[in-house]
Amino acid sequence: MTSSLNPQFNQGTRPEVDHQDHKPYRGRFAPSPTGPLHLGSLATALGSWLDARAYGGAWLVRIEDLDTLRTVAGADQLILDQLQACGLEWDEEPVWQSQRTNLYQKALEQLINIDLIYGCQCSRKQIEESLLQRGIEMASNQELMYPGTCREQKLSIQNHALRIRLAHECHISFTDRCLGKQTQDLHTQVGDFVLRRADGLFTYQLAVVVDDHDQGITHVVRGEDLLTNTARQLHLQQCLGYQTPSYLHLPLVTNDAGEKLSKQTKATAVDIANPESIQVSLSRAANHLGLKNDPFGGSISQWLNRKVKEWRERHSI
Repeated sequence: MTSSLNPQFNQGTRPEVDHQDHKPYRGRFAPSPTGPLHLGSLATALGSWLDARAYGGAWLVRIEDLDTLRTVAGADQLILDQLQACGLEWDEEPVWQSQRTNLYQKALEQLINIDLIYGCQCSRKQIEESLLQRGIEMASNQELMYPGTCREQKLSIQNHALRIRLAHECHISFTDRCLGKQTQDLHTQVGDFVLRRADGLFTYQLAVVVDDHDQGITHVVRGEDLLTNTARQLHLQQCLGYQTPSYLHLPLVTNDAGEKLSKQTKATAVDIANPESIQVSLSRAANHLGLKNDPFGGSISQWLNRKVKEWRERHSI
């Protein structure tokens, strides 16, 4: 496996850390139960756990199972078993997004009441055709920028996808603890985005914002593949009157073809059959995060304690 390490991160730089007005640190790991943990997701879990422990903060686990079509039966419990076997213990009972839809509905109603939501009947093919007519061609695997086709049609919000109406000037900036200053123009790069699908399922963008607020999350440590989602989430936080957490996006673990490890790229599950295989996986995850490749020389908990100290030193906590 290879690592898509950002040079700044790889050099062990010490970015500014936001202490969220000195609120107690609360972090989280939020896997989707589409399969077991692999090296990439373990690296994310380890990084978020180390960051929380280095702060002396709380570390929570949230199962993001809203997308029922992608959810694999039993994967949630397997993920929890893998985390525990690797010594990554959580501080509060895990929660499942599928059991929290009332919270997402309340947030959506808040946005409806201030006239920021409208119904949309566009299919992906229709959006692609509309963009092509404007001379905009996008890759098949690329997220489509929504051109605002249904903005003024006043469609029902009961039977359609629901999008949030963006201002024509919607530049969002934030400082990532690893990657530095990030800026995105949501209006021209993303367009009005969906918060509830036509089939009634709430989207990741809304659910993660509501969950982080409800659980009091102060620091988000996650994979770099979610970096482009952050501006949308900051915008939603502003619209809903929520506080914005600090963000740190970790480099992705990729395969030899440069693809992110995932179920689709046939990533191998983290083996928890014996202590030796667990130690190998943890060592590889730590090495990917730029930590020393030192032998265990003791229990998993002792090794993790050394990594917490090393993380603290590298990140000037």
